[in-house]
Amino acid sequence: MVVQQELWVKSPERPILTTGEVHVWRADMNQDRATINTYLKLLSPDEKERAGKYYFQRDREYFVVARGVLRMILSRYIDLSPEQIAFSFNPYGKPALRQGVGDDLLRFNVAHSGTVALYAFTRGREIGIDIEYIQQNCWSLELAEHFFSPTEVSMLSALAPQSRTLAFFDCWTRKEAYIKARGEGLSHPLNRFTVSVTPGQPASRLTTDGEPREASRWTLMDLFPGREYRAALAVEGTPCGVRLLAVAAGSLISG
Repeated sequence: MVVQQELWVKSPERPILTTGEVHVWRADMNQDRATINTYLKLLSPDEKERAGKYYFQRDREYFVVARGVLRMILSRYIDLSPEQIAFSFNPYGKPALRQGVGDDLLRFNVAHSGTVALYAFTRGREIGIDIEYIQQNCWSLELAEHFFSPTEVSMLSALAPQSRTLAFFDCWTRKEAYIKARGEGLSHPLNRFTVSVTPGQPASRLTTDGEPREASRWTLMDLFPGREYRAALAVEGTPCGVRLLAVAAGSLISG
């Protein structure tokens, strides 16, 4: 399934997320100092401590904005102010709303790369999202051989050289979105399952080593949040619809 870039629309003040539907929000992490400071005030003590551990100021600011925006968006789905929202984490670090805080059925996942952050929301099913900024010189076939399945490496190698960069990032984001949806992170080896690689071919789960029923459990789809990015979404089951919502991070405060 492919979700086209031009379908991103302005986010509503009070979004209604129906059962079976998926909402994906796109936000710009480049914000002015006043906005960053406002988001910083929303964070929990442990989030502020984590932000302080980043060596580069830009990375600290992006973390603050990414977490602040998450809290602001969540507050639009649940009846809580952003600073009251509390998170729990599974053994692999996947976040969720702490039990008893807000909507127990609400599921979400977050990814950011470059200056863009994506936030995916649904109810009663697992979800994962990934985004990567396209860099021509940060990948190689040797890197693919280390992380990808033999079938994926073979498909990548068979492509024309000018097509390999996009194919690599398509493959990577699809695989990352899937393991994030499972909530296992990189503890689930990327080379144990195969996704489609050929440019223009829809995202799909092709095979899963040792888990024959797993392939039919998930829906994979491509997202296009910007010309310099590739992104993918993995959802448990088959969603009845996907809404793409573009938001200016600062407007979440002023709006």
